[in-house]
Formats: sequence, C-alpha cells, structure tokens
Amino acid sequence: MTAAPRPRTTTRDPQDLARRLTAWLDARLPGARAVGVTVPASNGMSSETLLFDIEHPHPPLRACALRLAADPSAYTVFPSYDLTRQYRTMRLVADRTDLPVPRVLWSEEDPGPLGAPFFVMERAEGRVPPDVMPYTYEGNWLHAASDAERERLEAASVGLLARLHDQVPLTEAEFLTLPGSGDALHRHVESQRAYYAWVVDGLARSPLIEDAFARLAELWPAEPGTPVLNWGDARIGNVVYDGFDPVAVLDWEMAALAPREVDLGWTVYLHRFFQDLTAASGQPGLPGFLRRDRVEARYATLTGHTPRDMDFYTLYAALRHAIVMLRIAYRQVHFGETAVPADPDTLILHHGSLRAMVQGSYWDAVR
Repeated sequence: MTAAPRPRTTTRDPQDLARRLTAWLDARLPGARAVGVTVPASNGMSSETLLFDIEHPHPPLRACALRLAADPSAYTVFPSYDLTRQYRTMRLVADRTDLPVPRVLWSEEDPGPLGAPFFVMERAEGRVPPDVMPYTYEGNWLHAASDAERERLEAASVGLLARLHDQVPLTEAEFLTLPGSGDALHRHVESQRAYYAWVVDGLARSPLIEDAFARLAELWPAEPGTPVLNWGDARIGNVVYDGFDPVAVLDWEMAALAPREVDLGWTVYLHRFFQDLTAASGQPGLPGFLRRDRVEARYATLTGHTPRDMDFYTLYAALRHAIVMLRIAYRQVHFGETAVPADPDTLILHHGSLRAMVQGSYWDAVR
C-alpha cells in the first residue's frame, strides 16, 4: 500500500474553478467574494470538494465547503452524481435529528457555472481520522490517543448511527427509495448488481465479486426489518471531530432507505479493511477499536434493536467496497497508472478478506 502511487483524483483546473466560483457567488450575493479557494490534496475520487471563505460586509466572513459533482470526462467512480439529492438529505437530517450536520447554504442544479451541479455548506473546524495513511497506522492523532479516548470516539460515532436511524421519519425520506421492486434490501442489493455490471462493462469480470453475490443469496436474512434512512458511507473517516466528539457528519452521497444493519456492516467492515491492511504490513494497528461485537452491543443498548444477520451485512459491505475498489483500479488503468493483471481479482485490495468472508472463515480468524 505504501508503494502504490495515489490514483489521479481530478482533471479540473483549480484556478479556473476559483474564478468561476467567484463569478457565481457575486451573482448570488452581490458584493461577496470567494477568497482562499483551495482544492484539498486529499480530495476524493467521486464528488470533489472546494474550500473557501465568503468575504462580505453583511454577514461577516464565513468558512464554506463546496461539493461538486464529478467531471464526467474523468472516468468517474460512480455512474451518476445527484447533488440535489445529497443536499435534500442533509437538510432533512439537520431538520429532523440532533446530528451535527453542516448547514447547507445553496444548491446549484445548473452545470453551467462550474461545469457540474454543486452545493455549498458551512465548513466545520476539527480533525478527521486519516485514510492515507489510515488511522490504524502509527503517526496520527487517533492512533496516538489513549484507549479511553478512542472508546469515547467509538461510543459517540455509533451513537450517530443510532440517532439517525431512530429520529428520521420514514415518510419524509421516501425520496431516497432506490429504484426497482421488492423490499428495501432487495432494491439495495440490486442497485449494487447494476453498479457492478456498469464497472465491468467491456472489461474483465471479477469471479470473486460474483462468488460474493452468490454467497449473499445463501445468507439472505429471513426478516430484514423496517428500513430506515441509512447514511450510506457510515465510517469515522467521514466525521469531523472536536477532540473526540463529532462536530460534523459528512458525505451523504450514498444515503438510501435500507435495513439498519447496512450502515452497521459498513462501519464495522471499513474499519476492518484498514485494520487488515495495517496488520499485513507488520504493525499491530488498533485491534480493540470498533470491534464488531462492541459496535453491535453499543447499538443495541442505544436503540433497543439487536443487530441481526451481521455475517450477511459485513459480507455485503466488503462486496460493495470491492466493487468500488475494482472501479478505482480500472480508473487507474484508464489513466495509464497501472495494467490489468492476469487475475482481475487481485485489483481488489482486500481480495483476501473478501474471499475469507465468502468461505465463512473470516470472523473466526479475527475474533
């Protein structure tokens, strides 16, 4: 992992974006200027983020962040980017829960001003557990924290999911219903089948991913339960913390109606993804942090809902992550940063743990 080059994340010109943003802002708020416009080096490979300050006599300086739909010419990670849907989700969560969601200011559906739809939100100050190098490696604030401090962060982070799932009225989140037929879980899984088909269209297929889909069918829950609003990308790397307390919950582009366990499985597995990479590099990582049994127990205490069928949902999380990893690998191929190997499954960074989950041996080995 340390030797692999970072994949290209954007094809846009930051200076051009800054000029166009200033023009848009002046038309929206006469007399205002966008100052200090930056594109973070850690920008993601889906929606892009711009950071800037609004300089205006009334109100005073305001720190903002802008989420911009991905450039279609940049071999996007996902087939489409509905920024209006994300904006509506954040407004709903802010209005109907006590989660710390950044205040959204404007939504721009016209791609003309910046080349793609976008929305603007207030920027929260704090720190985020790093992805590169992952927080499970030595040399970052979360790894250096005490066990008690990490436990505080873990408890608060699981609490975000509990409150989100309990507080948002289902009737007000119906716009997040995924297309298709059947219950929310069937729709969610079918959306991932469609995503996988899009990723491998004209390219080598992944036998491992297809085996994982087959294993899901064998483990299918007898009773998925009533769906709730799922955050979608439910992981601590999408939370801004003040000390060890959450002050902003970010990245709602994968939000959907689904069983509670879809979010829980993602939270548990995305930590395991980093922990497994760290252990494979010879470091101990954080084996006691965000353990599956602890996350399930905390969630049950907070909500009264005991998580069910978590072997299914953690496998589903690893499968979903594998599809994203495969798309990112094919994106690197597209930009000439790597080549397709004889076994396309090796493009999936966590192919070993995914295969162990398909075989039913993963959790026995890590408990």
